[in-house]
Amino acid sequence: MLKITFENRQYDAIIALNTDTEDFELIRNIPNIPIIAADGAGISILKKGIVPDKVIGDLDSINLQLLQEFDFNPKNIIHISEQETNDFEKVLQYCQDNTLDNVLIIGIHGGLYEHSLNNMSVFSKFSKKMNLTIVETNRYGFCVNQSFQMNTKINEKISLFPISKSLLKTKGLKWNLFNEYLEIGSREGHANISVTNEIEIEILSGEIFVFCNSRFPKLKKVHIGENK
Repeated sequence: MLKITFENRQYDAIIALNTDTEDFELIRNIPNIPIIAADGAGISILKKGIVPDKVIGDLDSINLQLLQEFDFNPKNIIHISEQETNDFEKVLQYCQDNTLDNVLIIGIHGGLYEHSLNNMSVFSKFSKKMNLTIVETNRYGFCVNQSFQMNTKINEKISLFPISKSLLKTKGLKWNLFNEYLEIGSREGHANISVTNEIEIEILSGEIFVFCNSRFPKLKKVHIGENK
């Protein structure tokens, strides 16, 4: 059975999506890692004194003149004009093409609601070939389609959301599942609670999003305007 751990995980890159969130401050806690901004996220993090290594997208939501005012090197802007994929997918494809397979994603819920749903669909698609983690408001999220074990803290909130109709069996949760289905529009697994220091989720069929407490270092006190 797959063992999922976050302790001492080495990320290959951080993806910043286009939203205004204090979670961008987390970037300061991981030094010497490529920061890739999706389109308008480049401006958002530059305003916080964080300089991305690349800005990638169709550039429909970014002010190129403003980028120049931040003295951002235009050689680090990758313009991809095709409209079959959104900016998040363009950035993930860049990461995959450059063997940046362990990726932390910040800002997945920015913008319109349908934009957020589309991002979650893209996240599911690329999770089948990359090791992706969402971080948002002290919560981690990941997508999985095989059985796994994971270390937890007692009374930690664990949420299981089905992407497709999913048959599950669980151990270590307050409300365990015993060969039971979760399905959007029928039954979800929101806000369960771990009762042991390790949970086990057996996925007999389907695919789920898992949300747990973040294992990210606590934020340092920093001055917003300082450079990376």
